[in-house]
Amino acid sequence: MKPERDAELENEVFENESFRGRDLSGLRTRRCTFRACDFTLAQLNGSEHAGTDFANSIFEAANLFGAGFAECKLVGATFAGATLTGVTIAGGDWSYALLRGQDLGGLDLRKLRLREADLSEANLTDADLRGADLTRARLHNATLAGADLRETEVDGVDLSAARIAGARLDLGGAVQLARSLGAVFD
Repeated sequence: MKPERDAELENEVFENESFRGRDLSGLRTRRCTFRACDFTLAQLNGSEHAGTDFANSIFEAANLFGAGFAECKLVGATFAGATLTGVTIAGGDWSYALLRGQDLGGLDLRKLRLREADLSEANLTDADLRGADLTRARLHNATLAGADLRETEVDGVDLSAARIAGARLDLGGAVQLARSLGAVFD
């Protein structure tokens, strides 16, 4: 079955396929694979995805307004110019994802794996990142004001390159911030 507006897909596999400019609003996927697929300019608003793999897919300028991702794999996915307003994310792996400049303010990103993701210039104001894995993520000029970073893995993250005034840190995050500012601990 091919993805289309309001379709329900389960255990389907698509590799290197183009869904460029397609209206996939309301699409519901469960344990599907969309590996290295092109969703440029696609309409995915209101779509719901559970356990679906979108590794290395392109979502440039795609509309994902109100989309939901539960335990999905978006490793290496690209979101340049995409609309992510109102997206819900419940866990999953978004490592190496390109989220540069995205507005993720206020989102619940708890326990999301974002290892080596590019979050440069992203707005993470008031985002809940408790328990997330940001190992070696790029946060250059990202805004984390009011974000909750407690229990977040920040190994290898240069927190000094981000705007973190008002962010909530636990002891581990505070130590990593101090290290990124040049502090030495004996």
